Formats: sequence, C-alpha cells, structure tokens
Amino acid sequence: MEKTCLECGNKIFGRSDKKFCDDACRNAYNNRVNKDSKNLIRNTNNRLRKNYRILEALNPKHKTKASKSKLLEAGFDFNFFTSIYTTKAGAVYYFVYDQGYLPLEGDYFALVKRDR
Repeated sequence: MEKTCLECGNKIFGRSDKKFCDDACRNAYNNRVNKDSKNLIRNTNNRLRKNYRILEALNPKHKTKASKSKLLEAGFDFNFFTSIYTTKAGAVYYFVYDQGYLPLEGDYFALVKRDR
C-alpha cells in the first residue's frame, strides 16, 4: 500500500508509520492544525506574564498594599491568575505564580509573594 504525506500529498518512503515526507511538511501540518489553540495559549500566557510583571514591580519588598486604580492603570487584568488560595480564616488570595493579591476593603489589595 502506497502512503502519501498528510501535508503535501507526495509519496512517502521509509518506515511504515511515517505520515509526512519531511520535517517541513510535519511542521506545516501541525502549525496549521494547532493554530487556534496556540493563539489562545499565547495570548493567555502573555496576559499572565504582564500581570506577573505588574505585581512584581508594585511589590518589591514581598508584602505591600496597592489600590485597584493603580493596578488597573498599570494594565492589570483581574481575569487572569494561576491559582486561588483560601486561608483557614476564609481570606481568598489570588496568585499569578508566586505573586499574590488579597482584596481588601475600599478598593485596596494586599500584595504578597509566596515563599517556595
């Protein structure tokens, strides 16, 4: 049985489990198939990185307080974080990797850095 490349349709030579004639066709095929999910992942990672840089810049001593307006002015997006931590007392911290924030009264946030 003759096999053809999934990308270009050329005849495949070699192992019976090959799906592509060369690396260029394999890369082109996978890039085309995964394009939508890659854009979503790239955009999400870019937003997480931006949020991380903002928290890191506003919290150089690993524990401080910042206003919501200051975070928003810097471009912080509250929809993007990597984890949530709830204390025994019920306080809910939102983390972007090891940089976290805790909503306080009056549109303020406690900024913290988690020790690892």
